[in-house]
Amino acid sequence: MDNNTNIIKRKFNGIVVSDKMDKTIVVAVSRIKIHPRYKKRYNVSKKYKVHDEKNQYKEGDKVQFIETRPISKDKKWRVIYS
Repeated sequence: MDNNTNIIKRKFNGIVVSDKMDKTIVVAVSRIKIHPRYKKRYNVSKKYKVHDEKNQYKEGDKVQFIETRPISKDKKWRVIYS
């Protein structure tokens, strides 16, 4: 087997909702779901703790982040760019 296996890393876009921690931001990712019976569309959001090495992103910024190795108990994501 090759050691060059392609690992699929998930990528998300979201909005920074908190930047109060050191080198960590909280990013909310929202998506639209459709109710299976009534076909109504509604928003569902989820928050992720994302590693921000330079503390450069502030509340309200749009960022893109990618899956990475575990950095801490809750942080498994890092910022690519805004």
